[in-house]
Amino acid sequence: MKAYSLEEGSRLVKAARHAIELYITTKEFRGEAIERTLDGFTQKHGIFVTIYHYPTRTLRGCIGFPDGAGEMRKLVVEAAVAAAAEDPRFVPVSHLEFEHTVLEVSVLSRLEKIEGNTEQIKKQVRIGRDGLVIEYGYHKGLLLPIVPVEERWSVPRFLDEVCIKAGLPEHTWAHGSASLYRFSSQVFREKEPRGDVEEVNLEEL
Repeated sequence: MKAYSLEEGSRLVKAARHAIELYITTKEFRGEAIERTLDGFTQKHGIFVTIYHYPTRTLRGCIGFPDGAGEMRKLVVEAAVAAAAEDPRFVPVSHLEFEHTVLEVSVLSRLEKIEGNTEQIKKQVRIGRDGLVIEYGYHKGLLLPIVPVEERWSVPRFLDEVCIKAGLPEHTWAHGSASLYRFSSQVFREKEPRGDVEEVNLEEL
């Protein structure tokens, strides 16, 4: 998908950094001030903000909204703050630590349901293009398209891992009662802390 230009993606990443910085340093944080700098970003897409330590690219936080339930200018602020302060896997990011991180913003396409037998399902998933969502009862898991690329997973492994992410046994994706979806994403990230922003071609990683 190509929802935004590099200049627009850069604005989203910089807004995410500004939101986190204000949240960390301001007692009464108001996201509206940042939302106003994103005039025109009224489209509704799913979005994830990911924080990595620099230069190791060790994950430090990742939160998002896959369903695009609000305007981008609002969701990017909410996702950024949540990634820094509400990811249950980590303690909140401190101001000092934040200076040694890089941010990544992933803009998601709409979810597309995958159906068929196991072989048909595997043929519909492409590493470097697709992210996955699985839903089964009260369980739900999501993995962004960049994850299997960085982890060098095969398609079957990717399908198993999204089940694990949802707290389900491997191969649950092959059961007819589970709902499986794919999506693509446009990824923008800082090259270094507060540095230039680049668009990432996942299929070239």
